[in-house]
Amino acid sequence: MSQKLFTTTFGQVVIGPPGSGKTTYCLAMQEFLTKVGRKVAVVNLDPANDGTPYKCAIDISELVTLSDVMDSLKLGPNGGLIYCMEFLEANLDWLQEKLIALKGHYFLFDCPGQVELYTHQSSVRNIFAQLAKWSFRLSAVHLVDSHYCTDPAKFISVLCTSLSTMLHVELPHVNVLSKMDLIEQFGKLAFNLDFYTEVLDLSYLVDHLATDPFFQHYRRLNQKLVEVIEDYSLVSFVPLNVQDKDSMRQVIKAVDKANGYCFGDGEQRTLEVMMSAAVGADFQFTSTLGIQDKYVEPESRTVEEEAMEL
Repeated sequence: MSQKLFTTTFGQVVIGPPGSGKTTYCLAMQEFLTKVGRKVAVVNLDPANDGTPYKCAIDISELVTLSDVMDSLKLGPNGGLIYCMEFLEANLDWLQEKLIALKGHYFLFDCPGQVELYTHQSSVRNIFAQLAKWSFRLSAVHLVDSHYCTDPAKFISVLCTSLSTMLHVELPHVNVLSKMDLIEQFGKLAFNLDFYTEVLDLSYLVDHLATDPFFQHYRRLNQKLVEVIEDYSLVSFVPLNVQDKDSMRQVIKAVDKANGYCFGDGEQRTLEVMMSAAVGADFQFTSTLGIQDKYVEPESRTVEEEAMEL
């Protein structure tokens, strides 16, 4: 398989558990990047996704679908998804041919939601590695539903999954807390929002869990888990509300920094004009900021804003 057919190509592989908002993210990011001047191609690599709301440039359903695999091989959904990814890995020439026809585009790869594919199964990692050999410079955008922040036990679990995914996938990685506009529907946060996005001293989470009689028995286990997370010091999150254009801008800045994409002058001007024109429009700019105002102290927010400007 030739490795010289592509020039340097940038993009994102969008991963995360089921229901985290991957398809919605791809639709919103496609629209956002198109407005700032990028030629965007969305690639659906989820064989269970049979109703994509975005304009799909390449669809794995042309090669294999989960329903067909489950029917013909009598597999369940988990085994079927693994088979589909192994089948794609064995037929990468099909994907290569499709990608060659889209030279010059910025790519969004909408990936399956099965967690095992990104924590210990090798097919997806091998597919990403082959894309890298084809001169694709990709960032992994790992979406996590923000409502997990309202439950300390679930948040520790999410941190462990995120860390395992980062180590297994072996790509520049941006963790995203999705659906920030819905976070308060599941209860109040125990700590400031920056505690969760920056993954600060997790001993406070362990102490908070200890107030629950059920988790008192697992205090030592939770301590060891947070020690592993803190020892690696890799996990942090970017908050995202796809209806908030400024929130989208912060995410794409983090992604572009991770994979080395540099803004062109024209795109930068387009972005500035779009953001300027959006002031006062019905883009719900204040929704994410409203959450931050409640949970982030003014001093912390100022430091963060200054850091982003640098």
